Amino acid sequence: MVETVKYEIIRKIGKTEIRRYPRITMAKVENSVPDSFGLLFRFISGQNKQKEKVQMTSPVVTQDSSKEIKMTSPVFSEFSSAGYMAFVMPSEFSLETTPEPLDNRVKIEELPARTIAVLRFSGSWSEAHFETKTKELFDELSKAGIKTKGGVFAMLYNPPFIPSFLRRNEVAVEIEETGQTLSNFNKGTTEKEVNQ
Repeated sequence: MVETVKYEIIRKIGKTEIRRYPRITMAKVENSVPDSFGLLFRFISGQNKQKEKVQMTSPVVTQDSSKEIKMTSPVFSEFSSAGYMAFVMPSEFSLETTPEPLDNRVKIEELPARTIAVLRFSGSWSEAHFETKTKELFDELSKAGIKTKGGVFAMLYNPPFIPSFLRRNEVAVEIEETGQTLSNFNKGTTEKEVNQ
């Protein structure tokens, strides 16, 4: 079974979940690099200086900065302007303990704990689907008066052989943390939920 990054659901707004993620370490390749998925897969398969195999985790994270959608404040990408694909390292890895890439196109980065707004959906992945769901996410955040920061990114949980109707896809963006963001749970939500 593939490890999934743990998070805490702290609020729900319509179809959108406000989640708190812990610090995560990830291996990242810019989208401009041909076969970015293959490069990352080879890295976790042992093509690193320690020749260490790293378990695959989910989700695979992607960002295409050309597809950013602005909301109430400017959206600035926290990554390069080229966009990226990234594999999240298993929870036992840190910046210091992740194997060192042999290929300098693979970058190891650590993201601090942060709060993310996420809209989940199934189906096949396409730019049109991504844009539609991103607009839906931003519409819900705008109505709730929640401001974002950073670029929109996608989280993909399933391998290609999974039928599209069973796939778990998400569009997400980091949000500014305020008392309003973390309070006002929807009716029926009496405690914080943690994904398993």
